[in-house]
Amino acid sequence: MTLSYAHGVSGTPLLGETIGGNLARTAAAHPGREALVDVAAGARWTYAELDAAVDLLARGLLGSGVGKGDRVGIWAVNCAEWVLVQYATARIGAIMVNINPAYRAHELEYVLNQAGVSLLVASQTHKTSDYRAMVDAVRPKCPQLRAVHYIADSSWDVLLEAATGVTDEQLRDTQAQLSCDDPVNIQYTSGTTGFPKGATLSHHNILNNGYFVGEMIAYTEQDRVCIPVPFYHCFGMVMGNLAATSHGACMVIPAPSFDPAATLRAVQQERCTSLYGVPTMFIAELNLPGFASYDLSTLRTGIMAGSPCPVEVMKRVVAEMNMAEVSICYGMTETSPVSTQTRRDDDLERRTGTVGRVMPHIEVKIVDPVSGVTLPRGEAGELCTRGYSVMLGYWDEPEKTAESVDAGRWMHTGDLAVMREDGYVQIVGRIKDMIIRGGENVYPREIEEFLYAHPKIADVQVVGVPDERYGEEILACVIPRDPADAPTLEEITEFCREQLAHYKIPRRLEVLADFPMTVSGKVRKVELRRRFGDG
Repeated sequence: MTLSYAHGVSGTPLLGETIGGNLARTAAAHPGREALVDVAAGARWTYAELDAAVDLLARGLLGSGVGKGDRVGIWAVNCAEWVLVQYATARIGAIMVNINPAYRAHELEYVLNQAGVSLLVASQTHKTSDYRAMVDAVRPKCPQLRAVHYIADSSWDVLLEAATGVTDEQLRDTQAQLSCDDPVNIQYTSGTTGFPKGATLSHHNILNNGYFVGEMIAYTEQDRVCIPVPFYHCFGMVMGNLAATSHGACMVIPAPSFDPAATLRAVQQERCTSLYGVPTMFIAELNLPGFASYDLSTLRTGIMAGSPCPVEVMKRVVAEMNMAEVSICYGMTETSPVSTQTRRDDDLERRTGTVGRVMPHIEVKIVDPVSGVTLPRGEAGELCTRGYSVMLGYWDEPEKTAESVDAGRWMHTGDLAVMREDGYVQIVGRIKDMIIRGGENVYPREIEEFLYAHPKIADVQVVGVPDERYGEEILACVIPRDPADAPTLEEITEFCREQLAHYKIPRRLEVLADFPMTVSGKVRKVELRRRFGDG
């Protein structure tokens, strides 16, 4: 019997430097290579220019009174200034706090106060968001917030002008006091219940994770990485930016927020070799009118993450987007983020049926959620991960940290997974979503995947609701393809009867027009349980 444990053995050592030090090393090695292109702004920087721009902003922050350990908020859409703030804060040992551009005023206020942000850099407007008005509304309630600087505004120039009072030598002295184990970033995890928690990450956490994600897809200074995913997530700023700068590759920003046509135009115009996205982004690109007219011949690889990739979509990405080496990643903010990744030569089944195998220098195991004992391979349990990537903790919340990171430094992900005999991992659901019906463990995701094939169902969410006889009963919430021809419970029962065990068949049905969603686009299953749980 082989246990569900794997360790990512590697002959490539971990990087023992700060993010600022790593960028300087890359700039010295590839000064004339292009480092950053902001397509919408029509601006581009070589590595020598990027390094100098980061130094200037770092000195501006120091001149504005920001010191090691101070929190600097960034509330902005994707743009070059976001990247400059990321590297400049790292260079002086400040802690950058990522704030979701979709947040509204009350969420902004919570994060500014919870993290103790003293200086905020923000966009002015984007789509329907007036960031300046929201900042003005919450500022009186955020006593630690000393200064706000807006991108593409005179206040941004004021921040840069503060650099005149700080010498290069003072900046070097500041850098000399930094350790790679210092906190450098706080990212708020989207709370499906209550307020979000601030995962606190070190230079060592995220620099190495970005570096090894890039290693898995063989990045070199020849690569040009198109990043349409948001920087405020690890996907953009770690798997995108840090993977690129640790290899001397170029970061390409196609647009302030996701736009499928702008993304493909950027790939064509900038001769990108790598493209990132969640499956819905790739679907939007493939379904664009005139998709075939874009020249995507330079693409070689890319990363798909965020949710499982349908087989047909993966086939098209490989065949029609030339991404023969596309990689699937699995992770969470608290683990910097990636724990498992598919390899360049993995077959279609591994890229669509699994989330890859353990990353270098990381351990993963699958345990019984109740006893904590490591399970045999092939059995479903909670996925835990340990190694350099595990966060320092939730900012200022030691109790919540202890609930997620145990005494052995294992991060408990809350995800239900199976480790196959070949070491590849399949995610089967969330522990909190698991239904216990009459003593049987039921994983909603398995039922959902099956019901997606029903001809009358456009989307489906399965939840457990209280039941006197069985403890919990299975409820299917469906959005029909045609509201005038919604499936009945009898039809669903008949559809499931030959394919699913009797205890997995939904006993209740609710037909809905849409699902309750979180800010980051995840379905609020807790809301569905609350709404329909009284029978």
